[in-house]
Amino acid sequence: MASPAALNQWLQALNEWLHARTGIKLVSIKLSESSMVVAILSDGGAGPQARVGLTVGSRGLIGDLDISPAIAGPVPGTWDGVDAALRSVAPQVRLLIANVSNGSCQPVHSIEPDTAAPFGSVLKLYVLHALGGAVASGEVRWDQPLTVTAQLKSLPSGVLLYEPDGTQISVLDAAAKMISISDNTATDMLINLVGRSAVEAALTTTGMANPSLNRPFLTTRETFILTLEQWPTLANRYLAADEAGRRALLANTVDRLPLPDVAAMRALSTRTDMGRLGWFASASDICRGYASLADLASRPGLSPIGQVLSLNDDILELDPALWKTTWRKGGVGPGVLTMAYLATTWIGQSYGVTVFAENRSQPIDPVTAGPVMLRAIKGALIMAARR
Repeated sequence: MASPAALNQWLQALNEWLHARTGIKLVSIKLSESSMVVAILSDGGAGPQARVGLTVGSRGLIGDLDISPAIAGPVPGTWDGVDAALRSVAPQVRLLIANVSNGSCQPVHSIEPDTAAPFGSVLKLYVLHALGGAVASGEVRWDQPLTVTAQLKSLPSGVLLYEPDGTQISVLDAAAKMISISDNTATDMLINLVGRSAVEAALTTTGMANPSLNRPFLTTRETFILTLEQWPTLANRYLAADEAGRRALLANTVDRLPLPDVAAMRALSTRTDMGRLGWFASASDICRGYASLADLASRPGLSPIGQVLSLNDDILELDPALWKTTWRKGGVGPGVLTMAYLATTWIGQSYGVTVFAENRSQPIDPVTAGPVMLRAIKGALIMAARR
């Protein structure tokens, strides 16, 4: 496997070749690790740039290639402009921009910030919180090895699904993959490590207003099985049951079923309203979750929490003279697109922005909606910091 330096050298050569023949140019490399690179490409004109993420597995094979428009164009300069941009993406929008300090969120601007909505892979913030608690108590070490097994593999996104059973990675590597490339298998490995009950406890610890919406806390594998196997019969059985019945159905049926084939995921592209299946929180919940993670990350031995959340932080391209760190996590699902940020200035003031976009009648295309949401989020952070 190539080192980061060798990979950058190869990318520079590729950049020269592409620019000479197609006009496409490498603008910058946002993240460079031995197994992952995130870069910004441009055609050299005034059109939108593209963000390209490439991840390889332990055998050097490409496991994930993501190409999406990067933020481009002017950002909104008013709160009305932020609202209008977000409402152009989906008919239902929940939003909170907040000043985050001393573990609390003081709203700056909002749209239905306390209404719970599906938030997809943002669930991984709560897994990270539970993991931080396990490390703080001495139950888990960052360098502790985890083993990839067939029983813990989930569907994409991510690369660990494609690793041979028996492959070992560290807890820290699993956490990094869970956040930076939203690796679902890494997520389920960490849930298995700390226990479902620990993640459920994190919902309450972080101040979620209605944690019962996420009990039992589903693994990503369980969610895929519920949405792809015997649809919608199995899902309806789950939704009709009370909490005890749901836990029994997971243990006795869902967790014993094989993982669906990756090709089966195509069915999800045509679905929108999944009912109450998945994970749910409000924008205020997510802000409080970030505030709690910031508190954890400041404690001895828990700085990797902040490092993991900052791995892929440059997509907003905030002014580095003002902004020190940017934490981010997003989520995509049928009819759902969620983005959650916590950005901190060099003087130590943090601002949270969480956006839930939901369309129950048709899917949301992240390729077109993503840049619009990113511009609105960037404008919101800039205005919040000027207050």
